[in-house]
Amino acid sequence: MLPSSTVENYLKAIYLGVASLSRPQRLLPMGQLAGALGVAPGTATTMVKTLAEAGLVKYEPYTGVALTEAGEKLAALVVRRHRVVEVFLVQVMGYRWDEVHDEAEHLEHAVSDRLVDRMDEMLGRPEVDPHGDPIPDQKGVVKPQPAQTLLTCPLNTQVTITRVIDQDESFLQFIENHHLKPGQSIEVEDRDSASDSVRVRGKDEQRITIGTRAASKILAQGAVTVMVLLAFATSALGQSSPQVAPFAIMDNSFLVEEAFNQEPGIFQNIATLRRGNDDTWEAAFTQEWPLFTQTHQLSFTVGALGIDDQHGLDDLIINYRWQASMESTSVPAFSPRVSIILPTANTSKGLGGGGMGWQVNLPFSKQFNETYVHWNAGFTHTPTAEGPLRHHNLFTPHLALSTIRRLRPMFTLMLESVVEWEQSVKGDTTRRDMIWTLSPGFQTGWNVGDTQTIVGAALPVAVLDGDPTVGVFGYLSYELPFMRTQP
Repeated sequence: MLPSSTVENYLKAIYLGVASLSRPQRLLPMGQLAGALGVAPGTATTMVKTLAEAGLVKYEPYTGVALTEAGEKLAALVVRRHRVVEVFLVQVMGYRWDEVHDEAEHLEHAVSDRLVDRMDEMLGRPEVDPHGDPIPDQKGVVKPQPAQTLLTCPLNTQVTITRVIDQDESFLQFIENHHLKPGQSIEVEDRDSASDSVRVRGKDEQRITIGTRAASKILAQGAVTVMVLLAFATSALGQSSPQVAPFAIMDNSFLVEEAFNQEPGIFQNIATLRRGNDDTWEAAFTQEWPLFTQTHQLSFTVGALGIDDQHGLDDLIINYRWQASMESTSVPAFSPRVSIILPTANTSKGLGGGGMGWQVNLPFSKQFNETYVHWNAGFTHTPTAEGPLRHHNLFTPHLALSTIRRLRPMFTLMLESVVEWEQSVKGDTTRRDMIWTLSPGFQTGWNVGDTQTIVGAALPVAVLDGDPTVGVFGYLSYELPFMRTQP
């Protein structure tokens, strides 16, 4: 494959994206790559598959992408061209440091490596560009530059700013106006977590307070400090630790909702069965479909249940979920859901919720090394639930938390906890009960081509009025593409 500008942009985005990941994460999530390039996730996935066939990237469905050795070298040379051009534009052409990034974005695809080498030689082989970003050498090798952000460098110790990692023009102007450019010596005097601010003393004893977001984009280096040594030790431990593989099973919770929408072109089928020790049972089938992109998802749930010798269909649930944020090193995934509950159950048998209702759930998901944590908060509202004599307005809030521990790439253990303050019809009135469910379980599965099958089981223990009820829960998921894109 000849590297076109599009190919080079993808390789460079993966190169920079992977470099920004915190250990032990080694694969760039597809949503993060699509966001960096400003394209739809489906478009990014199609291109990544093409790059994988060309041997330039390693793509793992449901997890992410990384560069091969060949892809990394090509990407490093694109980065080299970009950063040498930036230095040339500033030092030779007289550009300001806040206006060269966009120019270099275009020129990096037009100049040859031979011309860049001549420019590099003429400039004296600079090691960094005007923003402090390291310049790869002719072989694509980058010299390590240990540094810390203003959020982690030692307090009341003189450090020198070495790098600004945001190329936005207005941000660079802010940095320059407050004398925070690379080469400036400063001291971080205070960090206030309550106001998310950092106070810095800089040139001519000038003090300035900046937000933590801005502080995280400014890197500094001092004399040899204990903090830097600790950072290197932590990095080395992260590299040698076996806990480096990404989760192969992303839909890894039973009773607690994860915050991940389906990728474009992929749909999921989920079947569950729960049986209590009092012969009550529930069965459900859910199907999840992306709505053009991963940002929007539609799904439905149909079910059946049996209570006190009465059996029949459960209420039909139609769901919409919005992928508000993708998971990053500092931000959990978040995908709020709203559902419409259609009263398809036979209320005369005591089945279903007793009327049309709606549900809201706020799921969050975050990986912490070998553990995934999901937490939810929401409610179910049935404004006209049918009673013996009249209708009732029922409102049931809930909270939920699950921890998923990976023992092997395709085997996890889990512990889930759900608390509901259930409001129900009792005669001509209503009552509210707190139901706490604690559910240990496991999951395993396998990948075949573009499909993934997951099976699992759990032993949910529901406690009502101090009386525990032990049940059995079974889970089956089958995920597959509904359309195949041609590379």
